[in-house]
Amino acid sequence: MATTVKVREKYQVTIPEDVRNHIPLRIGERVEVEAREGEIVIRPVLEVPRSQAWFWSEEWQEQIAQSMKDIEKGRARVFKTVKEAKKEFGD
Repeated sequence: MATTVKVREKYQVTIPEDVRNHIPLRIGERVEVEAREGEIVIRPVLEVPRSQAWFWSEEWQEQIAQSMKDIEKGRARVFKTVKEAKKEFGD
């Protein structure tokens, strides 16, 4: 999948279409550029609004992973109403 591109004025390069087709990237999104062992590595960066950053914390992601395991193993229950859930949890 390697394609040759030309470095233009201000060191700009165009990401070829065949590469873009394999990577979900949109105009205006940010990428991370890193020099690594004589190579230039470009990675898409997912920007998260500050108000939603808590969800991506390591602790919260561990809790989500545990919840998914519980669901897969049938250790979860679906409530039809809020009243039913409150009754179950003693509220």
